[in-house]
Amino acid sequence: MVQQEHIEKEKVADTDHELLNLLKQRYSPRIFSDQELREEEMQTLFEAARWSASSNNWQPWRFIYAHKGSDTYDKIAECLGEFNQSWATNAPVLMLSAYKKTNPEGKENFHALHDLGMCLGTMAIQAEHMGIALHHMAGLDWKKAHNIFKVPEEYHITTGIAIGYYGGTLSDLPEKLQEAEVAKRKRKPQEEFAFKNEWRTI
Repeated sequence: MVQQEHIEKEKVADTDHELLNLLKQRYSPRIFSDQELREEEMQTLFEAARWSASSNNWQPWRFIYAHKGSDTYDKIAECLGEFNQSWATNAPVLMLSAYKKTNPEGKENFHALHDLGMCLGTMAIQAEHMGIALHHMAGLDWKKAHNIFKVPEEYHITTGIAIGYYGGTLSDLPEKLQEAEVAKRKRKPQEEFAFKNEWRTI
C-alpha cells in the first residue's frame, strides 16, 4: 500500500516551458476533500462555462448535476462504468455533460462537441482557481443516462464529471488505484502532436 495517507495538492506538472500556475496545477484526482460544494460555487463554475467560446455563440453545452446524498446523485453514479463507480462517489458532486447536436435551424452543429470541450476547459481552469478539481470520465452508459433523465433526441450525453475540492484520503480508493493517485504526471512531448509546415505521422 502507498504510504502517504492524506493527499495534499502537490502534483504540479514538470513542464518543458513555463506556464500559468493554474495550468500546471490542474489534474484529475480520484479522491476529494469532504468539504461540501455550495450552490454558489457551482453557479460560479457554470458562469465560467457560460462565457467560454462557441461557434456562432450557440452555446450548445448542457449539464445535469447533483450533490452527494441525493437520489439524482445516485442515478448519475448508476450511469457510470464499473471502474468509475469504484472511486467517483468520493466526490461531493457528480455531473453529466451533454451537447445539442443541432443548430437553431435544426441542422447538424458539427462543432458542438468541440464547443463542449472548450466550455469544460474554461470551467476546469475556473475550478482550479477556486481549489476545486474536475475529473472528466468517458466511461459511462450514455444511453442509460438518456433513458433515466429523459434527454431529448437532439441532445447527446457525453461525459461524467466528478467535482470536489482537492484533498482526501488514499484509503478511500481501492488499493490498486492508490499508486496511480500519487504517481508523477506524464505527457507526450510536443514533437508528437505539433507539426510545423507539414503533417507527420508519429
